[in-house]
Amino acid sequence: MAPNAERILLVDDDESIRRVTRYHLEQAGHDVVAQASADEALTVLEEQNVALLITDVRMPGMGGLDLLRRVKARWPEVGVLVITAHGSIEDAVEAMRIGASDYLVKPFEHAALQLSVDKALRLSQLLRENERLRELARTSLRFEGMIATSTAMKEVLETAARVAPRNTTVLLLGESGTGKELMARAIHHASLRKEGRFVAVGVGALPDTLIDAELFGYRKGAFTGADSHHKGRFLMAEGGTLFLDEIGDLRMDLQVKLLRVLQESEIDPLGADGPVPVDARVIAATNRDLEEMVKNGEFREDLYYRLAILPLHLPPLRQRKDDIGPLVHHFAARISKREKLSAPNFDPEAMSALLKFDWPGNVRELENIIERALVLHPTGPIRLEDLPPRLQTDATGEASVLGTLPEEGLGLEEVEKELIARALDKCGGNQSRTARYLRVSRNTLLYRMEKHGLR
Repeated sequence: MAPNAERILLVDDDESIRRVTRYHLEQAGHDVVAQASADEALTVLEEQNVALLITDVRMPGMGGLDLLRRVKARWPEVGVLVITAHGSIEDAVEAMRIGASDYLVKPFEHAALQLSVDKALRLSQLLRENERLRELARTSLRFEGMIATSTAMKEVLETAARVAPRNTTVLLLGESGTGKELMARAIHHASLRKEGRFVAVGVGALPDTLIDAELFGYRKGAFTGADSHHKGRFLMAEGGTLFLDEIGDLRMDLQVKLLRVLQESEIDPLGADGPVPVDARVIAATNRDLEEMVKNGEFREDLYYRLAILPLHLPPLRQRKDDIGPLVHHFAARISKREKLSAPNFDPEAMSALLKFDWPGNVRELENIIERALVLHPTGPIRLEDLPPRLQTDATGEASVLGTLPEEGLGLEEVEKELIARALDKCGGNQSRTARYLRVSRNTLLYRMEKHGLR
């Protein structure tokens, strides 16, 4: 086997063909795993990094074309080469349509097999490189690229830059909308794990019935409907970073499992025979007071101290007012470029209102307001009346909760709808947190959301 050889998965129910083909591929320097069925092949794909799948078309149980469909849906970067003893042009055409890079008809010359394998591996490598570049374009962020004029934010970034090269767990604290996920991505891309995946999970957004399986994975047959293996987010982040947002919403029983991962670097997938080693850096985030939750018995003390080895508190926007101006122009430039608009000017009154506002939804709310203004008034300049009423000021110059009251009157229903919408935005769409924020029951919130068409 050649050093750093890419792994080939060979699937054929004919033992003699499987043995001979594997021999010739290994003689050519390839790392080969051979299986007799599609189900066994899927297990290998779940657990190992495979560059190329070579599969027979006609096999007992799941056939090669169905296997090809599942592979392209789940692992699009894996190259696929189809072989068949039937010489059916229909099978060949269908295989190429689904995504196979080539096909061979049995019996085939091993020189022809090697040519097809080389072609398929080159295509697979190109697909992986393109995906890596797309991911970098989506998520690449340097610390110096973040907006930080205020002393408070500069201190946070300096600490984050020192933390990034380590593998230590990081806990990001701060109100909703302060940029915790953006900071987590920045830490990942400044770390030694930057070539690995950054996998983000909103813990509060996952149903209680699915969170265990989604985080830690499961084996085929672990429960009704588990018809194949599932890696789970920890193994998806192998060699990279797993970002656990809203960690304060994690159930107590799963807090125990997370603590074990952090201590032992291994997970317990549902239905597995034993623990599975995992190598993923964990960055957690929350807008809740974990210390208070520990006192109230709502969060495990041992897990809290394990997560809070390196806590970073992102200040709310009202405590970093110096950053508002640069952020406004940054968002305006980025949104204008995306929407192919001319970068707008902000008249003095509008900018004054933006600078005075306390921004309960923080940076996320500011970005949304700028986008709204640009979409509704693409030719600019952006004036005070182009901003939402809540940002407009009354005669005293003090910011009003409701903004300037219109002369024609204001409907109570409209006020309630906007208040709920803003609270949902502030809480990241999490209904339970929104209900707590508005001091109503979750059922009351759901009723009023339905009433105002906010679902």
